[in-house]
Amino acid sequence: MPLALLALAVGAFGIGTTEFVMMGLLPDVADDLNISLPSAGHLVSAYALGVVIGAPLLAAVTARMSRRTVLIALMVLFVVGNALSAFAPDHHWLLAARFLSGLPHGAFFGVGAVVATNMVSPDRRARSVSLMFLGLTVANIAGVPVATLMGQHLGWRATFLGVSAIGLAAIASLAWLIPHDHQHAEAAGLRGELAALRSLPVWLALGTTVAGFGALFAAYSYITPMLTDSAGYADTSVTLLLALFGVGATAGNLLGGRLADHAMRGTLFGGLTALVVTLAAFPLLMSTQWTAAVAVTLLGMAAFVTGSPLQLMVMEKASAAPSLASSANQAAFNLANAGGAWIGGLALAAGLGTTSPALAGAALAVLGLAVAATAYAVDHRRANTPRVSKERLVASHVPEHADTSTPVR
Repeated sequence: MPLALLALAVGAFGIGTTEFVMMGLLPDVADDLNISLPSAGHLVSAYALGVVIGAPLLAAVTARMSRRTVLIALMVLFVVGNALSAFAPDHHWLLAARFLSGLPHGAFFGVGAVVATNMVSPDRRARSVSLMFLGLTVANIAGVPVATLMGQHLGWRATFLGVSAIGLAAIASLAWLIPHDHQHAEAAGLRGELAALRSLPVWLALGTTVAGFGALFAAYSYITPMLTDSAGYADTSVTLLLALFGVGATAGNLLGGRLADHAMRGTLFGGLTALVVTLAAFPLLMSTQWTAAVAVTLLGMAAFVTGSPLQLMVMEKASAAPSLASSANQAAFNLANAGGAWIGGLALAAGLGTTSPALAGAALAVLGLAVAATAYAVDHRRANTPRVSKERLVASHVPEHADTSTPVR
């Protein structure tokens, strides 16, 4: 694997850290800025909104630029957004800074996935994507806990300064390791990138991402009350257990990348099936502490096995202009974050029990399987639909626009 993938992983590590660390800093931010906890929660939504808007927008407007230049520019925007977060004087400025920080997220992963797959042979494309995503999953093991501790002891502003430093390291790595390219010379341009989103298979692939990762976030958003109320863990143990989720996600990401290079669709269906089984078993697994720890690890593994094949599937369906579709997949991931948490909350609010969000997630994973099966059926039908080509018309000696009607005498 090329060393340049390390530069993409460093950028992914910084992005993963800033995305998830806000959850642990919300009480500190709320106290410091004299706002309520629900108001502080809007900072998480502002970042996600930035991802959803920025992913397709930035990928589209930079379609003819060198991808190396685009990656560096996106990381510069990331550093600026986090630095502004560190110095935000009030809640409103912090809200705007978090939105700005989220803008480059999806485009970085989208363009980075295209760069990663172009640097390796076709039989290693999924593994190259999984190595880039490795920075995101490792952030949940090391980056987020360390950044949270930094915020608790040095203040939440120090956390965002630290994340900005990671961004600067990523910029240096990208400038040093990513090879020069001349994307503007052969790119499809804005019109070509937008045309990729007119394809039904692309939308089915994006729908699989929304449903599949929506299943994850339906459960993961409420994992703390499951661990404390159902499994009986103390609040102080939750951070360590969430690190286990990161371990599972890292293992699943690497496993999914390796398997998808041999059977992309089989890996996707297998991962979604494992997610259904794991989430459906949550009420039973959360009955004891040791099985709950296993459940958290399995959840991360089952969900992230599907990460690389989903990214590759979207890119293959939009092979003529993959950057926008690849970035749109990251927007779909964040829609899954918001939508899954909302659906899991509905189950909890309905009084169905502490583990009911996991069962709602299992239903979403089944929906993901159905969408993926529909995508497979559409591909199969298109592959077996006969098409009359110009060559066949010539071979049959019939002019392409000939009038074969009987002449009037």
